[in-house]
Amino acid sequence: MLKKLAFFLLITALIAACAPKPTPIAAPTTKPLVHIKVPMGYIPNIQYAPFYVAVERGYFKDAGLEIEFDYSFETDGAALVGANKLQFALVSGEQVLLARSQGLPITCVVAWYQQYPISIISMADKNLKAPQNLRGKKIGLPGLFGANYVGLRALLYAAGIKESDVTLDSIGFTQVEALAGGREEAVVGYAANEPVVLRSKGYAVNEIRVADYVQLASNGIITNETVIAENPELVRAFVAAFLQGLQDTITDPDAAYDISKIYVENLSQADSSVQKQILGTSIEQWRAAVPGKSDPVAWSNMQKVLLDMKLYTDAVDLTKAFTNDFLPPQ
Repeated sequence: MLKKLAFFLLITALIAACAPKPTPIAAPTTKPLVHIKVPMGYIPNIQYAPFYVAVERGYFKDAGLEIEFDYSFETDGAALVGANKLQFALVSGEQVLLARSQGLPITCVVAWYQQYPISIISMADKNLKAPQNLRGKKIGLPGLFGANYVGLRALLYAAGIKESDVTLDSIGFTQVEALAGGREEAVVGYAANEPVVLRSKGYAVNEIRVADYVQLASNGIITNETVIAENPELVRAFVAAFLQGLQDTITDPDAAYDISKIYVENLSQADSSVQKQILGTSIEQWRAAVPGKSDPVAWSNMQKVLLDMKLYTDAVDLTKAFTNDFLPPQ
């Protein structure tokens, strides 16, 4: 009996050893997200709502990207992208051309703002309603640099007014206080900022928007020629994800406002009517038949202004300064 049992166990073991082994089920693999650090050029703000929406609704993640926002004031996004140390940054149009004039190979791949966001603001009783009214006036602005200065110069240029025909006063970022205190006849600021704040404080103001008189290349997203050549799909993915966030923000600004509370400290405690006006004014400047599309005329106009200001002397190749090739097909 024991011999029969031992024989049976031996046969069973041999059959088991010869049976085909089941194929192990492989664990699902997840491709790691590409980490992208984006210099924003300013503190967390409701005006960055399209980025916040694109992150929270998973558009960047679905594109295989993980986004880190860099709000450091000292960060020079154009220089870092130009040196290929970062892939993307938010940069204004004049900075793109100034960088290229210095040999930095950066390219605008999304024209986020379709209107140059600068305004000249004055108290209503001054009756400064058109560029021609600025002749002989004292105008306060942060300094002779940046978008405020370029926007003012472009407006004066379009109106045939020389810088010497006005008095410019460098006042730092105190435009609201300087105008409200009567220290300036007019100030230069962002259409989505100073005019909104002044009106919320009860002041009646006139606003001359640069965009009403001249079309200029404005704020957008840049990359560099190396990234474009070596990783065009990365550019395409980043652009598409951002534009989804942009369209969502334009379509439903209230939802975008709520999402932004996650990223903008104290937005929940801020005056929502003022903040929503800031967002609404920004949305006006973002709208386009084709979101994100660069207008060649805007870039040409910007170059004319910068050359007139003698910020550089030899025209740059505008065909390399911007491209619409990475926008989603319409």
